[in-house]
Amino acid sequence: MIRVLLVDDQPLIRSGFRALLDLEDDIEVVAEAGDGSAGLALIKEHLPDVALIDIRMPLVDGIEATRRIAADPALAQVHVVILSNYGMEEYVLDALRAGAAGFLVKDIVPEDLLHAVRVAARGDALLAPSITRRLIDRYVTQPLPTSKATGLDELTRREREAVALVAQGLSNDEVADHMVISPLTAKTHINRAMTKLRTRDRAQLVVLAYESGLVTPRSH
Repeated sequence: MIRVLLVDDQPLIRSGFRALLDLEDDIEVVAEAGDGSAGLALIKEHLPDVALIDIRMPLVDGIEATRRIAADPALAQVHVVILSNYGMEEYVLDALRAGAAGFLVKDIVPEDLLHAVRVAARGDALLAPSITRRLIDRYVTQPLPTSKATGLDELTRREREAVALVAQGLSNDEVADHMVISPLTAKTHINRAMTKLRTRDRAQLVVLAYESGLVTPRSH
C-alpha cells in the first residue's frame, strides 16, 4: 500500500486529489494539511511514502518544506512531489535543488497524477517529459555556470552514459534500449551514479548532470 500525505492550502484541491487517490486499491491518503508547517508535523508523524506538496503556501512554502524533509535523515523514505499552478523553470529548479523527487503542474490528467504517485513511491520519480524539455530548453538558451560535483570523477564510462540519457528524460527501459543492456543493468548504473554523486533521486541527478557540465545543451 502506498501511503500519501497531501499538503495544499486550497481545500478544494485537497479534496479533489483525495477523492481521486482514495479510489485506488494500492493508494491510501493518511493525512492532509493546509499549510507547510502543519504538513511537516504530519509528515514526521505518519512517515508517508509520498508527500504531494503545493509550492506556494502560508507559513512554510513547498520549497522550504521540501528542503527540511530532505535534510532530515528520519524522513529519508519520504518522496516529495511538488505541485504547482505554474510550470516555470525557476520553480522547477528550486524544487529539485531543495530535494524534490518530482514536479507536477495541477492541470495534469488524473491518470498522470496516479502514475506519478506510483513512480515516486518506487523512488524512480522524475519530471514529466514536458517539464524536462523546458529544463533542457532553459540550459540551451541560458546555461548556468558549471560546478564541480563530488564523485564526478568516480563515474565509469557506462555510468556517465546512463546519466546523460537520464538527463534527456529517458526511463530505465529507454536507457536500457539505448545502451543495449537490460533494464536491471541500466537501473544499477543509475543507482551507482546517484550514490557516487550523492544525489537523493533521479530528479536531482538531472540538475546535477547539467550544472556539473557532465551533460551540456549541445548534447541534444
